[in-house]
Amino acid sequence: MPELVVLTEQLLAPVPGGTGRYTRELAAALAAGAPVGWTVTGVTARHPDPRPAVVSGVAGPRSLPLSRRALTLAWEHGVPLWPGGDVVHAPTPLAPAAARRGRGLVVTVHDTVPFTHPETLTKRGAAWHQTMIKRAVARADAIVVPTAAVAAELTRYAPGPARVHVVGHGVPAVLRTPPDPAVVADVVAKYRLPEAYVLAVGTVEPRKGLDVLIAAMATSVGPDLPLVVAGPPGWGAVDLRGLADQHGLPQSSLHTLGRVSDAELAVVLHRATVLAAPSRAEGFGLPVLEAMAAGVPVVHSDAPALVEVAGGTGLVTRRDDPVGLARALRSVAESPDRVALMVSRGRARADIFTWERAAESLWRLHLQVHATVRGG
Repeated sequence: MPELVVLTEQLLAPVPGGTGRYTRELAAALAAGAPVGWTVTGVTARHPDPRPAVVSGVAGPRSLPLSRRALTLAWEHGVPLWPGGDVVHAPTPLAPAAARRGRGLVVTVHDTVPFTHPETLTKRGAAWHQTMIKRAVARADAIVVPTAAVAAELTRYAPGPARVHVVGHGVPAVLRTPPDPAVVADVVAKYRLPEAYVLAVGTVEPRKGLDVLIAAMATSVGPDLPLVVAGPPGWGAVDLRGLADQHGLPQSSLHTLGRVSDAELAVVLHRATVLAAPSRAEGFGLPVLEAMAAGVPVVHSDAPALVEVAGGTGLVTRRDDPVGLARALRSVAESPDRVALMVSRGRARADIFTWERAAESLWRLHLQVHATVRGG
């Protein structure tokens, strides 16, 4: 019985982030849509507790004999450790150096940030990603990217023989559907959510542009609303409270929630007045898509991937322009007619993106790779 192995190690990372959501949702969708006769198994490094990497419908997780650090170093230096399976899908650049004979390797490259904005990563992180992405493009059987914008940038910064396939993300059902009133009441009380607010969602790190958003919210031309930030702290020691003091935004106007569950995010998202996505660089921008699906208007930066995903349904502002961002947020917050049109168009656009559709595209790719490597 042929086996598709999905490397689910990202689910055990200290901060899984957007790639963690991608890994979980995609693995579950691949398992649900598996062709007759195929199994889908998750594989991770060795961990004391692998339960966070359990995915509905996916066998395992099966553990490799190395710790996360050792596995990262082993694959970085080309140690030929194969995780099993007839085809392996690596949802991040953490992947074997090359496939075994008669086996297939597919790698997802989420963005080209390590090449275009290396200053927004640690030096080690930028160098590691550059190395692993270049090798994947050179040796994998196929590369998957989330947007045409990333595909174009990849050919510039990491050209190679592997064919690049654009496969978008999806939105979990829990975020599309209005949450139960009882859950809403619990979440509102837990986080003391204001009645109306500007929302930002994502790991708190330099490339997300949250410093620009706080500066925008502190200007006199910004919306008269508090700012809610949902997401765990990442690298870079971005101090949101310190930034608020620096720009003159009252502490009472800043609500930091930290990491939230999907059920909690559904409440936070559906109650938002507008979602702000001022990122300096993105490969896709899941919060933008999720807001559109939830019926929340979006103001986003002119990062190419965000422009592509929103498809003209959001309001675009220049990166690193707090005054422009402030004016855009205010125009949305104070224009009900504009909001109604943005919501209608945003929902229609979001309907195009589903995890089921992504899984269908990837199964076609995996089956093609399997047939090719077996000489079929």
